[in-house]
Amino acid sequence: MEQEATKIFGLRAILEAIDSGKEIEKVYLQKEIQGSLAKALQHSINEHKIAYSYVPLEKLNKLSKFQNHQGAVAKTSPIAFKDLDTVLTQIMEVKKTPLFLLLDQISDVRNLGAILRTAECTGVDAVILPTHGSAPINADAIKTSAGAAFKLSICKVHHVLDAVYQLKALDIQIVSLTEKTQNLIYDIDFKKATAMVIGSEDKGISNTVLKNSDEKGKLPLLGSIESLNVSVACGAALYEIVRQRG
Repeated sequence: MEQEATKIFGLRAILEAIDSGKEIEKVYLQKEIQGSLAKALQHSINEHKIAYSYVPLEKLNKLSKFQNHQGAVAKTSPIAFKDLDTVLTQIMEVKKTPLFLLLDQISDVRNLGAILRTAECTGVDAVILPTHGSAPINADAIKTSAGAAFKLSICKVHHVLDAVYQLKALDIQIVSLTEKTQNLIYDIDFKKATAMVIGSEDKGISNTVLKNSDEKGKLPLLGSIESLNVSVACGAALYEIVRQRG
């Protein structure tokens, strides 16, 4: 298994790493950083859909262990993310009823890892994550995934809604797993090309994604607890797709 993510320090070093094709998990920039190099790095971050945040100097010092970071620290990603356009083109050429999984800001790394493991076991063709708000695919996520993170096509987009529009344009039905419906997941036809949307642990699926979903379904809860763990719910929904497709 690949090692934990390493760190890169300095504006120019990070910019060169991005330009060389190095997979970056996240960039931390010092608040109110100025200069042409900082602007160039910000542009490159946006262009390559890399997660970033502005943090105080103390955070950068802690991340770098007081090495000369010049106001920027990056964590490299242990996996290589794929371009969504390329992945969609490749999959749609060979499969009539592909299966995609959209994760709307899953924030816990172990939940993410468990979901990736189930996705690989159920034949998901690609997993799509937002650049911001998603748990990182780090060593913990990879360990929980039992290595599935290396086997799946995993793509990042600026917003999940962007991917929803892109998938709908290809006649792929968008199905949201949500408690905000009276319909059960078992009543939905999954023999069609499908993209299943799974929401975050606390907020669920965003309202804009729900409004643009073709179908909404929930799992029955027969006990007194009001919700399932998100990775368990995702597994139950994916195996309903497997059951229907035979």
